[in-house]
Amino acid sequence: MLPAMIIDFHTHAFPDNLAEKAMAALQSECDVKAFLDGTIANLMESMDAARIDLAVLCSIATKPSQFQPILDWSRTINRDRIIPLPSIHPEDSAIEDHLKTVSVEGFKGIKLHPYYQKFIIDEERVFPIYEACSKFGLLIVCHTGFDIAFPRDRIADPVRILNVAKRFPNLKFISTHYGSWCDWDEVEKHLIGKPVYMENSFSLDLLSNEQALRMYANHPADYLLFGTDSPWTDQKKALELLYGLGLSQELMEKILYRNAARLLGLNDN
Repeated sequence: MLPAMIIDFHTHAFPDNLAEKAMAALQSECDVKAFLDGTIANLMESMDAARIDLAVLCSIATKPSQFQPILDWSRTINRDRIIPLPSIHPEDSAIEDHLKTVSVEGFKGIKLHPYYQKFIIDEERVFPIYEACSKFGLLIVCHTGFDIAFPRDRIADPVRILNVAKRFPNLKFISTHYGSWCDWDEVEKHLIGKPVYMENSFSLDLLSNEQALRMYANHPADYLLFGTDSPWTDQKKALELLYGLGLSQELMEKILYRNAARLLGLNDN
């Protein structure tokens, strides 16, 4: 039985005039073949095929000057089925003012990526972002774990995630890739069982079913989310992998819809 809705908490796309160039550059960096062309239209076609109702679309500001163009584009794509998250760079000189604008304009939060934005997630340089997001009630979807396109530096690992969670207890910090990509033994050691949000993109195809089931069984059910990292994975296959674990209907409802709806302030009746 399908849940009332399915929300993908982690997707990406680009403006139509930039998508081809951006996708080519990213694929050359990480030697991974994308499943989509990076446009909103193709994302929505994929959502239709996978029966996904809503997608959280994450942008990444790789330099401070990109805050405004990303915000401007986010305004144009904010629609019934797309929930855009703008982005801010840690070196932005107007962090609080910019995040206040994000909040006032009704966006739900922002996306951060420590590798592309060159920061360590628990360093003091990033604290003004966490403080402002806590103040304005904005969530953060943050890349966590290693990244396929970069050396395996421990700049966003489970211990650092826990440091952030302890220092900013009111921050809605969503760790991607099931807590930390390709660092899941450390996730089990440090994060499983703690009140830390996790979405599962790019993980179930690499984890053993045994470890995935153990992690789902031992983590607070209200802190689990579904994500795909589309266009880098096939949304339909990602759903099939999750359904293939045989989780309970109640837990699937929380993973696929209810937890995301609560975080996004959607009607959860």
